[in-house]
Amino acid sequence: MSDKQPSMNASATLDPAPSDFVIAEDPGMLQLLETARMIARHPTAVLITGETGSGKEVIARLVHQCSSRGSRPWVDVNCAALPEHLVESELFGYEKGAFSGADSTKPGLFELADGGTLFLDEIGEIDPRVQVKLLRVLDSVPFYRLGGSRKVSVNVRLIAATNRNLEAAVHSGAFRRDLFHRISEFHIAVPPLRERPRDIVALAVHFLARLRSDAGFTGDALELLSRLSWPGNVRELRNLVSKLCMIVPHRYISAEDVRRHAAIDSDNSFPVAPTLPPRITTVTEMERLLILRTLESTGGNQSLAAAQLGIPRRTFCRKLSEYHITLGRRRTAAGKAAPHLPANCRAELSVPVSLTAKNGQCVLAEATDLSMGGIGLQRVPPSLAVAEDVALSFHLPGQPLPVEVQAVIAWTRPDGSAGVKFTRVKPAATEAFRNWIEGGARASLPPAHEIPQDTEPSRACELCH
Repeated sequence: MSDKQPSMNASATLDPAPSDFVIAEDPGMLQLLETARMIARHPTAVLITGETGSGKEVIARLVHQCSSRGSRPWVDVNCAALPEHLVESELFGYEKGAFSGADSTKPGLFELADGGTLFLDEIGEIDPRVQVKLLRVLDSVPFYRLGGSRKVSVNVRLIAATNRNLEAAVHSGAFRRDLFHRISEFHIAVPPLRERPRDIVALAVHFLARLRSDAGFTGDALELLSRLSWPGNVRELRNLVSKLCMIVPHRYISAEDVRRHAAIDSDNSFPVAPTLPPRITTVTEMERLLILRTLESTGGNQSLAAAQLGIPRRTFCRKLSEYHITLGRRRTAAGKAAPHLPANCRAELSVPVSLTAKNGQCVLAEATDLSMGGIGLQRVPPSLAVAEDVALSFHLPGQPLPVEVQAVIAWTRPDGSAGVKFTRVKPAATEAFRNWIEGGARASLPPAHEIPQDTEPSRACELCH
């Protein structure tokens, strides 16, 4: 083995992937990436923790690429893959004749990473005897190669990662306390994929575009993907998308396709992760959303919704007025058909909406209200811009088939809300919209496409007359 050849368990590159290789739309993950870019400018050692497959190496590469060492060597090694008796020789190198089979001098990984970054994955697996020497090197103390007599000095930034609880390992004596504090000058905890539903959608679309550029996910498939628990995190998601690309013959992958093949991959133990509605901060908000969702599931039938919630009808009606919920209130007397539905009538709607841009990007947002001319959304990623043409797909509650329309982004706001104007709607969808809006509408709001971008839409709710 030559002097500058890394071992089979490690890799060394001078130009890791650029920072735009990180696929993320979850607000918490975006904040984590920004933190990683900020600490990259400082020479501190970084400890990255998280479940297997959650993206720890991606964060480590981002820290390296955004640092002043970005053009210098990047060396990574999986400590768990190194045989115990080879860890020391791999990290620190050895001289010719140091042991049987050492036919030539070999520099260690620290030397290969000199001036750059050394990434030690699964650092919690390192033997306690090696931990002592590792600590000395990190304290800028020169070291000897195995069997050597000349000290070697290096300038290396260390980034370590583990899926273990190192603090517990410190308390049990399996990991040195002083080394733990040395490698965790800054700690980054990567959340599991199940806690980043928007990243699930973004990653699934990204993987699918790379494998089958002509294929896509339906809105209900994206919704199901975002609700699965993903114990294997990003690796498991990538494997499932790869399998769907190979097995599903049709162009659009449905929720049934996902359900069938995800269950096969996980021996029918693919649990659905519980999801909380966005921005719910009080019990009052939770109660309002529960009432709204129950009304949607009953098609606007207030008596049935009150019975399902176990509260008297009179109390239920009082809460509808208290929370300004109009779903289920008829705008005309029973038996009278409305001759015309005003364009500014708007009904509350809370369902996932899939948006596909012309460049193939597919994201998942959430509807807030619906009119004949457009739809209000929240949780819209900043990558979608005003005047951008999009294709929408969503389910009206109680309807088995998705509604698909062509639209344009009319306005957006920094909080993720947006108004979308319909540009092409099929007659069947128009009728479905009319039936839904007649069940409960907000006359005080103009359609989404008529709201100016610098104007905050009113949240008052009235019946259309």
